[in-house]
Amino acid sequence: MELKQTPLHSIHKEMGAKMVPFGGWDMPVQYTGIIQEHLTTRSNAGLFDVSHMGEIFVTGDANDVLEFLESVTCNTISSMKEGQVQYNAVVNEVGGLVDDITVYKFNETKYMICSNASNYEAVTKHLLKYLKGNVTVVDDSKNWHQIALQGPKADQIFSKYLGKDLSSLLYYHFNELNWKGENIIVSRTGYTGEDGFEIYTSNSLGVNLWKELLEIGKDFGLVPVGLGARDTLRLEAKYPLYGHELNAEWTPVESGINFIVKEKTKPYLGYDRIMADKKNGPKSKVVGIRLMEPGVLRENFPIFSADGKEIGKSTSGTHSPSRKESLGLAILQTEFTKNQTEVFVEIRGQKKLAKVETGAFIQGSVRNNR
Repeated sequence: MELKQTPLHSIHKEMGAKMVPFGGWDMPVQYTGIIQEHLTTRSNAGLFDVSHMGEIFVTGDANDVLEFLESVTCNTISSMKEGQVQYNAVVNEVGGLVDDITVYKFNETKYMICSNASNYEAVTKHLLKYLKGNVTVVDDSKNWHQIALQGPKADQIFSKYLGKDLSSLLYYHFNELNWKGENIIVSRTGYTGEDGFEIYTSNSLGVNLWKELLEIGKDFGLVPVGLGARDTLRLEAKYPLYGHELNAEWTPVESGINFIVKEKTKPYLGYDRIMADKKNGPKSKVVGIRLMEPGVLRENFPIFSADGKEIGKSTSGTHSPSRKESLGLAILQTEFTKNQTEVFVEIRGQKKLAKVETGAFIQGSVRNNR
């Protein structure tokens, strides 16, 4: 199957990026090197092409839209204010995930769902399957471009670029701005654990925005960042990735995102199973682990208890550029998920000591003032 290309594809190649297949797209994995791009994002700022992500608009009668969204997601849509972004998940009939998403509330009659690159078509199909009332669902992904500007200097860079102070824009909130003759969406969100923005524009404006931000960001140390560092950054921040920590079989509780699971008066898809996991605890769940011996964690390594019983597997892993040690995420039987529990990861036939780490891997610049 031919890989899809973002509007920035030719520019990435001109910049010398190494390109790799990802979720059906041909994407840059690195420009100068994963470690350098990672550390620069943590210390200064990084610019990411995320225009492969999906933008799905849900509009219609206020009551019908709200009731519909509540029926297909596990977080509480009714608690959202205008201009707020919410981390949520579209759930399926068995309580697994169609995708983890962010929901943007423009007003009572208009919402946007930002979905993962490999899933937005499946999310749209799922939403249309359960559509009811005076509600319209439109996958408008082809007409939107998305760039993520992340890092402790992201605010300075973007404020200088726009000529506008953005310090009042709270974490997990967004503004609509008129910029160069079009209405763009600027949200204080991201996937790195750092402060920053995700910027939604038309495709043509997005290409110019990429070039202009890199130019104005030079004085602040801004660099382009590929998918390699995007993955190490999200792992240090303990953010899950669909196909690794999230899938169609595991509930949000098993996947380690139980904080978005809410009780509702009208049950959503998979409600009984999800709420049973929430109230009683799942048999297994995703937690952070840290390798205590030389080696590098990767996905699908078997994990054992001290007495040799197989208790789970790694779902993601990397050598952390920030902490200079190997860490990752794993799904383990719940009895082994307490902080600092010793477990053993099998790497190339050898069992390596690791510890469960339930706290944060890093303390980034992200502004947790939702």
